[in-house]
Amino acid sequence: MSRRVVVITGAAGGIGASTVAHFQALGEVVIGLDLADGFDVTDRAACEKVASDVLSAHGRIDVLCNVAGVGAVGDVVAATDADWQRVFSVNVFGLAHMSAAVLPAMRTAHSGAIVNVCSVAASVGLVERAVYSASKGAVLALTRAMAVDEVAHGIRVNCVSPGTVSSPWVERLAAATPDPDTTMGHLRRRQPLGRLVTCDEVADAIVYLAAPTTFTTGADFLLDGGITGVRIVE
Repeated sequence: MSRRVVVITGAAGGIGASTVAHFQALGEVVIGLDLADGFDVTDRAACEKVASDVLSAHGRIDVLCNVAGVGAVGDVVAATDADWQRVFSVNVFGLAHMSAAVLPAMRTAHSGAIVNVCSVAASVGLVERAVYSASKGAVLALTRAMAVDEVAHGIRVNCVSPGTVSSPWVERLAAATPDPDTTMGHLRRRQPLGRLVTCDEVADAIVYLAAPTTFTTGADFLLDGGITGVRIVE
């Protein structure tokens, strides 16, 4: 089989960088996109241009991984209009822009896979994550809507929902608290498995969902350490 052409947004971040490495290890052609390199998913025209450039260079796009995302801390009272706009612009609208840019080529090929990075925050309430949780709830709903729209075109759309990830963003959040060690301990304990999920583990799930042998669409693949399904009573 020829190598697949894989487009990954948020490619310079923790999950994104791991995802790039995992696909490269499979020998795929990987196009990594990130704000750090001047690519902004909130710019619809930029998404359309990069899709056109990839198609000109490689002739097709087989996989899109929508990893780019931003977070926010605070409840709904503390959230500002700027918070809502910033988070939704990246997490929801950016995902939609990039998907819309690649889907016509996938439809023509009658094949393809899109994997969105969602979050356990779409399924459970987390303290002071109002804006972020709302954005990821939209990602989950959009994933399912896209899945049903694209099934007739031979395109699968799924999402992966990690619990708290051992990532630079989480480390920065913890470092900003009065007691970072206590904060990290709390984050580990709130997941029944007692640890954070790694970026490599999330990347493994993304690769699995993107594999042509994976028989699923419209799925929310939970990597939550048991948060949604397990209760430990001591």
